[in-house]
Amino acid sequence: MLTHLVSGLLAGWSLIIAVGPQNALVLRQGIRREHLGVVLTICILADIVLIGSGTVGIGAIVLLAPWALEVLRWLGVAYLLWFAWTSLKSAREASGLKADTEQRSLRSIILTTLALTFLNPGVYLDTVVMLGNLANQQGPGNVWPFTIGAMLGSVSWFLAIGYGARGLSGYLARPRVWQVLDVAIAVVLVILAVRLALG
Repeated sequence: MLTHLVSGLLAGWSLIIAVGPQNALVLRQGIRREHLGVVLTICILADIVLIGSGTVGIGAIVLLAPWALEVLRWLGVAYLLWFAWTSLKSAREASGLKADTEQRSLRSIILTTLALTFLNPGVYLDTVVMLGNLANQQGPGNVWPFTIGAMLGSVSWFLAIGYGARGLSGYLARPRVWQVLDVAIAVVLVILAVRLALG
């Protein structure tokens, strides 16, 4: 049981530890110390639900509806490009977090987090299809230990980057560091959007 739990944990980490729009948002909110708990809660709960759905066989349904993934793909491309544009705009106007008094509303943060989570087809392929399939290959009695391990991988990763960024926010709040971070996020988002568009 412990072996399968650890296997699930490692599988979860391997799929989630990649620079993507969701991770970029968690880092940003951690640095800003703005609605971080809400963002982490949404990301963690979404992953738990999606990974659990894959384990109970929803992955097969996702594969049977390629048109739905196609719609999500193009919505995701559009949203990634928009988010990249806002990051570049933010980099141009950056003055450091201490001087930055503009606070985004809780509603805006919730909508952004939900969009970056559910408009990304990769999220369904990684959590529902891939982790779901891996879980169901573990054999009787080992499916849920593997699944719980994968869920723990997601929980631990989001908490680590969110509160890690929050702890380093004093250093990362400097205008130049913030500008570099915003530009880097924008570049990554554009690359992800192009990769998503090319399929």
